[in-house]
Amino acid sequence: MTESQLKYFGTDGVRGIANEGLKPELALKLGRAGGAILTRHNDNPDRRPVVIVGQDTRISSEMLQEALIAGLLSVGVDVLNLGVITTPAVAYLVEALEADAGIQITASHNPAADNGIKFFGQDGFKLSDELESEIEALLDGDGYEDLPRPSAKGLGVVSHYQEGAQKYLAFLQKTIPGDLSGFKLALDGANGATFDLLPRLFADLGADFKTMGTEPDGLNINDQVGSTHPEALIDMVKEGEFSAGLAFDGDGDRLIAVDENGEIVDGDKIMYITARFMNNQGRLKHQTVVSTVMSNIGFYKALEAQGIKSVQTQVGDRYVMEKMVEDDDNLGGEQSGHIIFRDWAKTGDGLLTALQLLFVMKETGQSLSELAADVTLYPQKLVNVKVPDKQAMMQNPALLAKIDQVEKQMAGDGRVLVRPSGTESIVRVMAEAKTEELVSAYVDSIVQVVEAEK
Repeated sequence: MTESQLKYFGTDGVRGIANEGLKPELALKLGRAGGAILTRHNDNPDRRPVVIVGQDTRISSEMLQEALIAGLLSVGVDVLNLGVITTPAVAYLVEALEADAGIQITASHNPAADNGIKFFGQDGFKLSDELESEIEALLDGDGYEDLPRPSAKGLGVVSHYQEGAQKYLAFLQKTIPGDLSGFKLALDGANGATFDLLPRLFADLGADFKTMGTEPDGLNINDQVGSTHPEALIDMVKEGEFSAGLAFDGDGDRLIAVDENGEIVDGDKIMYITARFMNNQGRLKHQTVVSTVMSNIGFYKALEAQGIKSVQTQVGDRYVMEKMVEDDDNLGGEQSGHIIFRDWAKTGDGLLTALQLLFVMKETGQSLSELAADVTLYPQKLVNVKVPDKQAMMQNPALLAKIDQVEKQMAGDGRVLVRPSGTESIVRVMAEAKTEELVSAYVDSIVQVVEAEK
């Protein structure tokens, strides 16, 4: 069963509008089915299986977490409740605490009405398509009613483990030598899971900082703040004398930076800056960066100029990580700000990325604008077109001929990407070129063919 055929799991766990598409009843079932499957390797009768659980700050997270935990307890799994914490912290703590699995309640950068459930295996990695398929099969199959239903002594118990946050912060601090004294930073916590971690981390590292987006009320997560809405952070940086602005998302696995002039430094530029630094230090494995097909052609050209190779995967940081593991690479990520430093982590981590970026600034003595200057991002345009059959459209001779024609017109100074959506009957048409006029002309000409042929 492929990811696109799964009923519940998408590219990043189970997502939906809380209490509508993602109901507490489903969270309960996911707790029972996921708990049973992810702890089955524990064949030591003297050791009860343990799952750690965290959540972001949205109002529905508590509801879904309580239902999920009830499901876990009902199949005899003990739970360590981490409270509000970032997704990468859960991934780290699964291994650090030698738990059987980790689960985070979050919808990442989405609005407050949405929520989701992310699973991590015992190794700290997001689940494979195969494991997700196995959980789905159990959810809707006859085997669900055969899951254990212990009573009294056999039930799981919950322990609150607030120390998890401090353990995670201590780990982060060890990923850079020295401190961050001398930096004046503007920090945007998106009113999400980093809201309490930001002041603790950067105070411990000696930075001077000002925060915004650190007063969550359950409804304001990602609301005109954070990595998807950096406008307020840009204004803050422009109004003050800041070394940089750092914007995180709702669950803390993304970072979008703002340079000292108020210009955005996105995931592509962050990957370039850290890749060049690591390569110069001899720390970039295989002189290679792994990114998705959505990265900008300007990013690839800048890497090439430094003698750094690039490998592309389909959209989703999980696929970036899979490729990194397959090829034993240690840096990869997405334009959106999911950056994976595999020397330390097994998923995108906004706080870790921020520290690595600031460390490059400290070691080189260069400003963020100077470090990002080599990357000239090409204008990009993306249009989604609804079609009756997305797979048939991708094989359409007229569309293929048009794509070939546009690529020849670009003559290597641009890029076309036409791909089907993973979840909807949509074909996504994206192009990059040197000017806005060119990119619009290229995309519009391809869209016209899709519309005519559907």
